[in-house]
Amino acid sequence: MQNFIFEDDKMKEECGVFGIYSSETDNLGVITYYGLYSLQHRGQESCGIASWDGDNFNVSKGMGLVSDVFNEETLANLKGKISVGHVRYSTTGASHINNAQPMIGKYKLGSIAIAHNGNLTNADIIRDLLEDAGGIFQTSSDSEVILSLIARGAKRGMERAITEAIQAIKGSYAIVILTEGKLIGVRDPNGIRPLCMGEKNGQYVLCSESCALDTVGATYVRDIEPGEIVIIDENGVKSIKFAEKTDCATCSFEYIYFARPDSIIDGIEVYKSRVRAGEILFEESPVEADVVTGVPDSGIPAAVGFSNASGIPYGITFIKNRYVGRTFISPTQELRDKSVHVKLNALKSNVEGKRVVIIDDSIVRGTTSKHLVQILRNAGAKEVHMRISSPPVKYPCYFGIDISTRQELIGAKYDCEEICQLIGADSLAYLSIEGLLKSLENKREFCLGCFKGTYPISAPIGKENE
Repeated sequence: MQNFIFEDDKMKEECGVFGIYSSETDNLGVITYYGLYSLQHRGQESCGIASWDGDNFNVSKGMGLVSDVFNEETLANLKGKISVGHVRYSTTGASHINNAQPMIGKYKLGSIAIAHNGNLTNADIIRDLLEDAGGIFQTSSDSEVILSLIARGAKRGMERAITEAIQAIKGSYAIVILTEGKLIGVRDPNGIRPLCMGEKNGQYVLCSESCALDTVGATYVRDIEPGEIVIIDENGVKSIKFAEKTDCATCSFEYIYFARPDSIIDGIEVYKSRVRAGEILFEESPVEADVVTGVPDSGIPAAVGFSNASGIPYGITFIKNRYVGRTFISPTQELRDKSVHVKLNALKSNVEGKRVVIIDDSIVRGTTSKHLVQILRNAGAKEVHMRISSPPVKYPCYFGIDISTRQELIGAKYDCEEICQLIGADSLAYLSIEGLLKSLENKREFCLGCFKGTYPISAPIGKENE
């Protein structure tokens, strides 16, 4: 028997960050635990919490889910007035405990902890320069590059050191930093990765998504602006704009798939944007059918929108086994091929003899889509029409998503008709880029790099044509 890693045909959520400051309460490790719990969808590989109790830094990290890594005993050792936490899915750096965050660094005047969501496009160049100058790295994570830059300049003052370090890096980043007496948040000049601030009885919270604020009982205050550093200490909240030219270009996949539906990112309600995408999808690609269904869980809001716009009844056709994790034992190749059936099974009474429209948020590699169509046909579906509530993914991402080359993407190799044949559907249609922007209310710019091949930041050297 061997281990089989159950992987959905999805882009992987990058990471999630959480930080909280209080001038009085000292149980912030527990609050951080619940904040990370609500951000678990952003990374299930490793997690960690670091706190400052007024004298010392305390840290606990582990591989696995938040509920598995932490318990009452570990949280009791994480009391403090400032705390930061992280959930991780590796994009840069191997899946290893050494790369788990928050990362702790010591410098002449004290210590610093950093939790980072995103990906640096010039990390290798900076790492080489620092190593040439005698720097030593303990991990393969680009987050340690940021930590090292800050530590090198700390003697000139932490505020200046962070500002200078951030101006040297390029890429996507939402960062929370813990120093002695301060909680600091940083967002990249394009706002690719989300970061927001909340408040609860004088406590300030920084986190990747507003759903974490709701979980810990904090009130949403605002999103951190692109190119902004916020410093929270006993004097309150201080804002520094470190980049002169900033344009918010949030990753469009935050709204399509990554974020929790109950989050609000840069003024856009995620759930409503997904419902609108489904409505627009029907307007662009109508089809006659008996039932509309969504792939659990991310395809459901768009399926509701498609149903609303078309008048075709929405029905549950997939039952999800919620006890299947990312890893399970699969002893034979035959069972590995049937892995999707372990996680999803058809509700035959809602499928048999019917024309089914199945809505999913995206197709990345195409493997799962083919299995889903087959599951519906095996359950007796008369026709299976697939609709995707995002444009075809044709290009890699360099900013914190695990698609690094075009060779991995079915949309880069085949057109819509060919993909339809490959997955075995009766018809297939994607939401247009114009439809996606309309679903996001055309409020501003968004990062559409994985759809268009043009990015708000230049790709790493040598990667442009991969």
